[in-house]
Amino acid sequence: MLRPKIPTNPTVTGLVIPTSITTTVEPQHSAPACRCHHTPAAPAPVPAPVSNRPTVQLTPSGLITVVAGGTAVVLVVGTVLVSLLLAVAVTAASVAVCAIVLRSMLNDSHKRR
Repeated sequence: MLRPKIPTNPTVTGLVIPTSITTTVEPQHSAPACRCHHTPAAPAPVPAPVSNRPTVQLTPSGLITVVAGGTAVVLVVGTVLVSLLLAVAVTAASVAVCAIVLRSMLNDSHKRR
């Protein structure tokens, strides 16, 4: 009765994407060599791989904007939390006053009997 039911894995449905993609590269034909007597040019260096992640570069004005935005968020959140705490305190005080008034009324009614 209290044993958890472990779900079974459903069968694979839909489009299955292969884990590796193979591509064939056809060799390019080089241009015919010229008849002059100079040495061939060295191949161009291969550029370093570029990261897919965007880089964040902050200018001084951007940094000031980020700091001002963070400060504003902290102040707004602080204001909301303080106002919630104040609301709880006011509610607790009013409940305490109601309890004192009720106790006073009940004690007076017991003394009159």
